[in-house]
Amino acid sequence: MAQALLPYTLPLDSEQLQADGESLARDAAQLAQFQQFDEALARAQLAAQLLPSDPDILALLGSLYLQVSEPQLDQAIATLIKARDLQPDNALVMFALGNAYFTEAQYAQAARSIESGLRLEPDNANAMFDLGNAYYKLSRYDQAIAQYEKAVAKDAKFWPAINNIGLVMYEAGNVDGAIVQWQKALEVAATDETEPQLAIAVAQYSQNAQSIAGRDTAVAALERDPRYADIDFLKDNLWGDRLITDTQSFFNTPPLRALLSQL
Repeated sequence: MAQALLPYTLPLDSEQLQADGESLARDAAQLAQFQQFDEALARAQLAAQLLPSDPDILALLGSLYLQVSEPQLDQAIATLIKARDLQPDNALVMFALGNAYFTEAQYAQAARSIESGLRLEPDNANAMFDLGNAYYKLSRYDQAIAQYEKAVAKDAKFWPAINNIGLVMYEAGNVDGAIVQWQKALEVAATDETEPQLAIAVAQYSQNAQSIAGRDTAVAALERDPRYADIDFLKDNLWGDRLITDTQSFFNTPPLRALLSQL
């Protein structure tokens, strides 16, 4: 008669688990720097399995859920909430959670999370910009502009914040003011940025449909970056209803129709 064998469980080496988890997390962070987000996510998931209570690893994992080719918003939010609960004084977790809420179109929650992060790290220009975007989506235009201006005050070269002041002004009906901001964004960027160039052309067209000012520039800009010919892409970049409507009219003019048929 054979005697049943009792299962033998190997004792876990906590120090080795810690080292392995941290090594996987470093690999994930490095892959993310090279925008290899899917590969980074796989390593971060393993790291989180080994070290499920490490807030830094959970913060990395939550951020990667947002950046992979097929974002997993629910997973991102749940993971970042766990990281926040473990380390409530981590501003970067608050900012990442705010971004997750923003991507999920939960703009009020996004604003609250980023506000909490800024109370911990008040000089973060990127977070000010993100908070401005959340306020903009909540139609809190004055507060949005104030946050964008704070971001520029911290970083004078932060042209996307200047650009978005123009977006807010346009939705508020201040077309001339919006044009000024987009021109300033181009000056600060010191490069041929497609978004402000196209926005200026659309705004000028909205003021005078017979004017051809800016059309050649718009055509060149769209040839350089055809993504801006996609209305959905413009919406993702926070172009509001008023600007989208005018852009669609602008795209319907013969020179733009001809270009768009080729792109």
